[in-house]
Amino acid sequence: MALITSCGNNKSTENDDKAVLDTVSLSNKNFALAYQDGDKIVATSIDTMKQISFGGATDPAISPDGNKLAYTLSDSVGNRSVWIADLENKSQGKLQVNGNNYYGAVWSADGNNIAFSVFNNQSVWKIGVIKADNSGYVMLDSTSKINAFGPNWKNEKEIIAHDIDNLYTFNLSGKLIDTKSIKGLIGNAYYISSSNNFFYSKDGKKLIFNASNGEVLDGLHDRAEAVYILDIASKKVAPISPKGVHAPFLFVTADDRIFYSGEEKPYTRSKIYVADLNGNIKTVVDKGSNPTGALK
Repeated sequence: MALITSCGNNKSTENDDKAVLDTVSLSNKNFALAYQDGDKIVATSIDTMKQISFGGATDPAISPDGNKLAYTLSDSVGNRSVWIADLENKSQGKLQVNGNNYYGAVWSADGNNIAFSVFNNQSVWKIGVIKADNSGYVMLDSTSKINAFGPNWKNEKEIIAHDIDNLYTFNLSGKLIDTKSIKGLIGNAYYISSSNNFFYSKDGKKLIFNASNGEVLDGLHDRAEAVYILDIASKKVAPISPKGVHAPFLFVTADDRIFYSGEEKPYTRSKIYVADLNGNIKTVVDKGSNPTGALK
């Protein structure tokens, strides 16, 4: 179940089947960022002056034009599904996918397609792709035993994902067109998990990712993760997030803005930051995690 409310309005409604947008008009509200705040999702303008929140939903993904929001809903028996809300006309609906465990939507840069993780009937994680109008669902590379974690768009016609050891590139027909060893790309100093993400820069010359380097931060129970950028030609890896910050969530827009959430000691509050490819960082949200951004 999800509950959606709007800032400045205390009315709310509930529905057992889907999230319900409130009746406040959202015209002329330019949403630029979506993120998790506890058990709710917040969609906001970049200056945080205009917001709408979704209770009970996870995995926020704002569309490139800022008009739609994808999110995951979980039912009482643990099934997950992706829903799309139109932030302007208040319509929303469940993606028409043949499965009961799919989550983590990501939009193509043109907003025409949505990719997500889906569990197939061979108990392998795959990439699902569907058109933004909720038609034409396909599962990429559906018959192989390759796991595909953390799908993200390399460009409008190619999607990348990994299985912890290798970084794969698929085209939209589902063909595996490239395989690269992750250690061959970034070296042996980093620990990759299924929740880590990889993004190519717009020109394809850099790879942005988050991972652990084994560092244990005082007061943090898990191994610290950080955001890094790889120059593919030189094979040089440089940190983006500051030392001492635990950064488990990363998203990179198609125009090369790096959004991530991070916690500083005592690791009880997560903030959201945006950085460029040169490592210039700005705090954009004082409390939140798992950010995604629209295009400028």
